[in-house]
Amino acid sequence: MKPAFCLPILLLLSACRPEAETVDTAAPTARKPSYYESEKRQTAVTPVKTQVPALSVIKSQADFDLLSRIYEQGSEYEIPHILFLIDREDDNRTDYINTPKFRLHERYLATILKPMLSKTELNQQYRSPNRRYLFGTISWQNSTQEYVYEFWEGDKITPELLKLAAGRLKDSFYAPLRYKTNSLWQETVAEQSKVPFITQENLIKNFPYLPLNQGKAIGTLRVIAKEDDLYNVGADDIIILKEVPLELPPVAGIISEKPSTALSHVNVLARGWGIPNIYLKDAEKILAPYIGRRIEFEATAKQYRIVQTNRNTTSKSFSDGLTLPQPDVSDYSLRALANLRRDDSRYCGSKAANLGHIRAHIEGSNVPDGFCIPFAYYQAMMDRLGINATTLTQIETQSDGDNRKRRTALLSLQKKITDTEIPSEWKHRWAEQWRNQLNSKGVFVRSSSNSEDLPNFSGAGLYTTVPNVTDENALAEAVKQSWASVFNYSAYEARRIAGLPHDSVKMSVFVQQSINADLSGVLVTINPYDTAQKNSAYIAAKRGLGIRVVEGKRVAEQVVYNRRNDSVQRLSSSNETTALQLDKNGGVREVPVTSGNVMNQEQIRRLDQTGQQIKQLFANGEQDIEWAFDKGKLVILQARPYLNGTR
Repeated sequence: MKPAFCLPILLLLSACRPEAETVDTAAPTARKPSYYESEKRQTAVTPVKTQVPALSVIKSQADFDLLSRIYEQGSEYEIPHILFLIDREDDNRTDYINTPKFRLHERYLATILKPMLSKTELNQQYRSPNRRYLFGTISWQNSTQEYVYEFWEGDKITPELLKLAAGRLKDSFYAPLRYKTNSLWQETVAEQSKVPFITQENLIKNFPYLPLNQGKAIGTLRVIAKEDDLYNVGADDIIILKEVPLELPPVAGIISEKPSTALSHVNVLARGWGIPNIYLKDAEKILAPYIGRRIEFEATAKQYRIVQTNRNTTSKSFSDGLTLPQPDVSDYSLRALANLRRDDSRYCGSKAANLGHIRAHIEGSNVPDGFCIPFAYYQAMMDRLGINATTLTQIETQSDGDNRKRRTALLSLQKKITDTEIPSEWKHRWAEQWRNQLNSKGVFVRSSSNSEDLPNFSGAGLYTTVPNVTDENALAEAVKQSWASVFNYSAYEARRIAGLPHDSVKMSVFVQQSINADLSGVLVTINPYDTAQKNSAYIAAKRGLGIRVVEGKRVAEQVVYNRRNDSVQRLSSSNETTALQLDKNGGVREVPVTSGNVMNQEQIRRLDQTGQQIKQLFANGEQDIEWAFDKGKLVILQARPYLNGTR
C-alpha cells in the first residue's frame, strides 16, 4: 500500500536538449528519523495539521498523514513518520503521537504523566527489560514500498518486548508493518523472537544514489568502460566508471556504477583531490544525453545535480597549499621499528614513523615488527641511474600532453630501476637485518615516501606494496619495485596535477613482518557519511588479508559504531567468496570463505577504543587506520590523517 506522497525512484530525462538533472537523497545510510538530527541539519518543520494529541488506532492512510512529520519533503527519499508509545502499565495502551506537535516522545509523555520521569528514569525506557514504556517510530520506506517500525539504535529491546510491540502494532495499524533493525543487538533479538524484520543493509541496497565525496566540478562527461580507457582522460574530465579501477589519474569528478565504500582507494583519492564522487545506479543510461558534453556536476549530502554548460574549468590545484617534507638523504642507517618515532619521518617517511610512534606510546597496540630502509638508498640509486629533474622534464616534453606517451615513458623508467642490480653491500646489509631482527620470517615490503600519510595529502593507493616476501633475493627485488612505484602512472599524474616537482618525491621502504590475518580492514575515527554525527566511527572489513578492502572491486562489510550507546549499525555485508592468505612459498593465495558477518561487536568495540587512543596520540586529528585480527589479537598496520574536505 503506497502513500500518495511517494515519488518515483528515478526522474526521467527529456529526449531533447539536456537541461538540469537533479536527484535528492536523504538518509543514505537509512538512519532512523531523528528530531535531534533533523534540527541539526535544519530540515523544514512539518506544519501541525491537527491539535489531537494522539490516536489509539491508525485506521487509514488519512490518519497516518494527519499525525505524520515528513523529513526531506519533495525528494524521492522523503521520510514520512509518526512516533508511537506503548504503556505496559496501562494494559499495553498504544498511542500514535501527533508528531509535528510533539517532536520527541518525552514531550508527549510530559503532557500525560505527572510528575514527569527523571532523566535517569527516562533513559531506563530504552535500556531496562522491565521498562514501563516502549518508544518507537513508524515510517514509510520509499526504497522497499512498505511501512516499518523501529527503535533508537541504542535501545536494548528484548525478544519479549519486541514481540509485545509487534502484536500491539499489528492490532492497531491499518497496513502491514515490518520491523526495521538499527543495530546488531536488534538484529540478534529479531532473530531470537522470530519477528519478520528488515535491516538497514536491505534498505540501502535499494538506494540508486550514494554521495561518497561532496563537491562541485566542471568538465566533459566521459564513459570509462575498461581500465585502458583511463589513459584517454585528463584532469578536465568527469568520468562514469563502469568498473572500479585499481588506479586512477586525476580527474574533475567521478560517477561510479558499482557500489563502493567510503574508504576505497578511488574515494580516498577523490577526497584528497577535493572532487565530487558518487555512486549512481545505471549512470550511463540516465546521463546518456550529457556524454561528451561540458557539464556542471555537484554532489551534496542530499542531491546530485548535473547541467550542461559552456563554462571552462576553473584552474586549481588538487592539493592547494601542499608542501612536501624535505627528507634526509644522507643517513644510511637501517632503523628498527622499536626505535622509530614521529620525528624519524625525515629518514623513513610518515608511514613507518607513525607506526613506531604508536608502538612506543600505546600499550598493547600490537604493531608487527619491522625496519626502515631510509631515503638515502633511494636517492643513491637515482643518482647512479641518472634519474633527476632533467630526466623528468624530458618525459613531459617528449609526451607533449599525450597520456599514453607519458605512460610508456614512465614504464621505461620503472624498468630501468627494476632491471638494475642492487649493490651487493646493500643486499647483504638488508638481509642481515631481516635475519637478525625478524628471524627470516615473511615480510611485506611497503612504500613509505615523503608524499603519503600527510595531513594534506594521503597518497593512498599510489605506490606499491609487495606482500609476503620470503627470501633475501626477493627482498632486494621488492625494494626496487617500491622505488619504481614513484613513477606509477597514477602517482605521477596526481603529482603533476598538484604541481609537485617529481624529483622532490623520495621513497623509503618499510620492511614489516607478515601476519596471516583472519580478518582485516580500515577504521575511520569519524563517520564519513555523516561527519556531524558525534561519538561514531566507521569500519570496513573483509576476511583474510586487507589488500582487497580498499581496492573497491567488491564491497566490504561496512559498519558504523556509536560508542555513546555501544550500538553497531551494519551498512553492508562483504560479498567476497574468497579471501587472501599468506602462501608458505611467498606471496598470497586465495582460499574459499563462507558467508556471514565478518566482525562481532566485541571486536568492533576494541577496535574503536584503540582508534580513539591513536587519535589522541596524534593531537586529536581524525585518523584513517589499517588494522587486522590475527588469532583474536588486534594488530595495527597503518595510521594516517583522515582527509575529509571539499574544494
